[in-house]
Amino acid sequence: MFVVSDALPFLRWLDLGGAEKAMKRTAKNLDHAVEKWLEEHKQKKASGTAKGEEDFMDLMLSVLDDGKELSNRSADTINKATCLTLILAASDTTSVTLTWTLSLLLNNHEVLKKAQDELDIHIGRERQVKESDMKNLVYLQAIIKETFRLYPAAPLSVPHESMEECTVGGYHIPAGTRLFTNLSKIHRDPQVWSDPDEFQPERFLTTHKDCDFRGQHFELIPFGSGRRMCPGVSFALQVLNLALATLLHGFDIETLDDAPIDMTETGGITNIKATPLEALLTPRLSPGLYDLQ
Repeated sequence: MFVVSDALPFLRWLDLGGAEKAMKRTAKNLDHAVEKWLEEHKQKKASGTAKGEEDFMDLMLSVLDDGKELSNRSADTINKATCLTLILAASDTTSVTLTWTLSLLLNNHEVLKKAQDELDIHIGRERQVKESDMKNLVYLQAIIKETFRLYPAAPLSVPHESMEECTVGGYHIPAGTRLFTNLSKIHRDPQVWSDPDEFQPERFLTTHKDCDFRGQHFELIPFGSGRRMCPGVSFALQVLNLALATLLHGFDIETLDDAPIDMTETGGITNIKATPLEALLTPRLSPGLYDLQ
């Protein structure tokens, strides 16, 4: 999305296109929702009914004192901002990556079949997928790694600023320089990856079986690396693994016609597919397993 004031800051007060007004309205709605969530947790903590049901916000409440200010921000503000950052970052990563994963699978039916065969072997068709099943689904995990390699949720890393003058890879970096890492370029480096543009999940079971994307292997860093890598990586991976496993286990997925899925990307902060994904889902389990009650 192009916003005029990004290029011409002095026009910001005009709010051409209404982008700033829309963002402020969205921010207000999000803050209101998280405020209610925070108050619910405070009430549970005060009444002593939160035992055994604690989540990340409960942890933040136990770390931050209500009346204490940190960096000129109240404890409530820090709590809400931190929790909201984790949720929004993870949900955006999940939706974008799940779209690319399904698109790749629909263009590679043999990989889709292998993933469903693995699910049938380890889970069967008599129950739903559980989070505890994830450790056994190694091929599914390889599919997710390969998707992150080809289509990282963000093609460029979050910018970092050099605190002092330094030299990186022979390049002089003055102090105060904002640096971006081209993740897409690194992930398709032919000196590291064989057939870098091909969708081959098996590479993470053979030549790159020890490659992890939690910042320790710099050839695959969709979440960044170091102390300031994405804080929502664990949450995003848990949600993504469970969502994909549940979807592939519960449904046969097909395209609406015989044409291959268009894999064109569109520009933006996140790596969004240019055309919406349309697919036909057919239940593959017994009807009773789809009962939501």
